[in-house]
Amino acid sequence: MKEITIYTDGACRGNPGPGGYAAVLIHDGRRKEMSGGWSNTTNNRMEMMAAIVGLGVLKERCQVTLFSDSQYLVQSITQGWAVRWQANGWKRNKKEIAKNIDLWQQLLELCDKHDVAFKWTKGHAGDPENERCDELATTAADSSNLEEDPANTGSGATQARLF
Repeated sequence: MKEITIYTDGACRGNPGPGGYAAVLIHDGRRKEMSGGWSNTTNNRMEMMAAIVGLGVLKERCQVTLFSDSQYLVQSITQGWAVRWQANGWKRNKKEIAKNIDLWQQLLELCDKHDVAFKWTKGHAGDPENERCDELATTAADSSNLEEDPANTGSGATQARLF
């Protein structure tokens, strides 16, 4: 099984506001950089999209170490919260519905296709790959031609389904 390292980051200009995501994939000394963004989105959605896009381009089952500076993303997976929300009909508790269900569904499906270890890395702390992801994500967030976040259009579709 191929061993892939993925670094991800999301950025948002306001929360909500225009946002960008980025993923850097590294395998055998080769790298692939990807980024994109949506208008009127949130930072958490961009953090999740970065992971979805990074995992979504893998064509075969891989062993993945995914680094993110998002506690929301990493803890929701490593602590089993997202799986529990899904098992409970996307309820966080008896009263509260989970946020970002469309993206959690996609991310959990991708995690089932690969062996993924999520690792937290401190943002803006000098990690070159995290810094590169931040640069790509903020550049994407500043783009003038961002499409609307599908969560705001009622379509339920997201760019990750294009892969």
